[in-house]
Amino acid sequence: MKISTKGRYGLTIMIELARKHGEGPISLKTIAQMNDLSEHYLEQIIAPLRNAGLVKSIRGAYGGYILSDIPSKITAGDVIRVLEGPISPVEGIEDEEPAKRELWIRIRDAVKDVLDNTTLDDLASYTGTGDGESDPYMFYI
Repeated sequence: MKISTKGRYGLTIMIELARKHGEGPISLKTIAQMNDLSEHYLEQIIAPLRNAGLVKSIRGAYGGYILSDIPSKITAGDVIRVLEGPISPVEGIEDEEPAKRELWIRIRDAVKDVLDNTTLDDLASYTGTGDGESDPYMFYI
């Protein structure tokens, strides 16, 4: 499974909203500038997140977007599924021989476990050292 820029940027939006949770709405323009991303592309990504009920839009001069729930209740899996679809390393698992099917299922379940147990709160407050040793979100398969 490869996460596209849609999923990556969608997670960026959600992490920024989590960081500003409780401070009022944040505009996509602000998020785009903070992360050196295309505001136009973020506008395309926010629509499915809003339609899925993960974010709310606030209109007006000081409008923007806020999370629809607290950051500890929204997982990376919630965001990735909305933007990328079902989590699966390969298509047609049911057609594989049993040994390979078991491998694909184990990989799928491991990825789901990480995504479903990593909240926006975890990601927004993460201050890892980047040395790989103390990085709880770096997995090698």
